[in-house]
Amino acid sequence: MKCLLVFYSRTGTTKKIAESISKEMNCEYEEIIDTKKRKGRFIGFIKSGFAATREKLTIIKEIQKDPKLYDTVILGTPIWNKRMPPAIRTYITENKNRFKSVAFFCTMGGKGGPETFESMTKLCEKSPISTLAITKNEIKNELHLDKIKNFSQQFMS
Repeated sequence: MKCLLVFYSRTGTTKKIAESISKEMNCEYEEIIDTKKRKGRFIGFIKSGFAATREKLTIIKEIQKDPKLYDTVILGTPIWNKRMPPAIRTYITENKNRFKSVAFFCTMGGKGGPETFESMTKLCEKSPISTLAITKNEIKNELHLDKIKNFSQQFMS
């Protein structure tokens, strides 16, 4: 199965997990770049969470990899206030008709995975073949490594 992993990361946490999944699965990946400035520990966090809550879209840089050329697109996102950020929402909105099948992963402070996966499913108009939710605590304690291995094995069968 040929997979493409596409992710958005504001702080680098989701990028770290995306790179681990890509390495484990030996698949290509592409980072979504939001053209709106979302940096800043406090102000960036508040503004970004507010935009996610309002289910806003944004302008993302042009993608390089065509999702139509892959059997499965794995979509990775941080969770902001139990929602996906505008960048991943925009990517899905612009490309959902090019997805053959999807899988999802998220990084989060503690909760919001099921709600975010449900929103992603509705927006993609496809049920995911697999999901993976990883908390910051699991990353800190390196418990995410086994979860990534289990997630990737679901694609090998």
